[in-house]
Amino acid sequence: MIKLSVNINKVATLRNARGGNVPDVLKVAEDCQLFGADGITVHPRPDERHIRYADVYALRPLVTTEFNIEGYPSPQFIDLVCKVKPEQVTLVPDSPEAITSNAGWDTIRHASFLKECISEFQSHNIRVSIFVDTNLDNIRNAALTETDRIELYTEPYATMFPSSPENAVAPFLEAAKIARSAGLGINAGHDLNLANLNYMAKMIPWLAEVSIGHALISDALYFGLETTIKKYKALLV
Repeated sequence: MIKLSVNINKVATLRNARGGNVPDVLKVAEDCQLFGADGITVHPRPDERHIRYADVYALRPLVTTEFNIEGYPSPQFIDLVCKVKPEQVTLVPDSPEAITSNAGWDTIRHASFLKECISEFQSHNIRVSIFVDTNLDNIRNAALTETDRIELYTEPYATMFPSSPENAVAPFLEAAKIARSAGLGINAGHDLNLANLNYMAKMIPWLAEVSIGHALISDALYFGLETTIKKYKALLV
């Protein structure tokens, strides 16, 4: 079964808009797990505009499922992750000012940098996933970095899905096949939602995990958090 990791960044964004501690990020993480989420994802950025570094430390003892920390592997980020020791770290090539992750790694150009970072995390028994697009050369070279998994950047899939599901998923299916043949685990994330998630799950049944934040938290405004998580989980069976 494909695991659902809930990205709670948007909860922190809402909290930070007014200051204080409403909504309570820690309580939301606990509730997500109670309601069936298989993991919690956070993406602390250098300006701490949503998840703060202090949140990451506070979440560690509360995440009893699987903790996934995303981010660009700056020295500060590497230090945080090695101290917190999540089950998984997902490396993204974002610049500090990026609003959201919007591209995958060039695993050829950045091969030595990625390999060095991956080795450091793995020495702390942390599983590593790197964010990639469907460029097959990047997929093949991802395996050479000795990463454990890749995370497919799925915004192009989500954009094309309403008009042509088959064409939307085709490059992702091919990328997943190449990754699988190279011995890589496969995650996916970005703009997956209640409309497009089940189709991808059926077409790429060997996905290990999907990480979903913006759409899921937005849906929770209408359906409630518990119902929303159950709706997403039902699409992954």
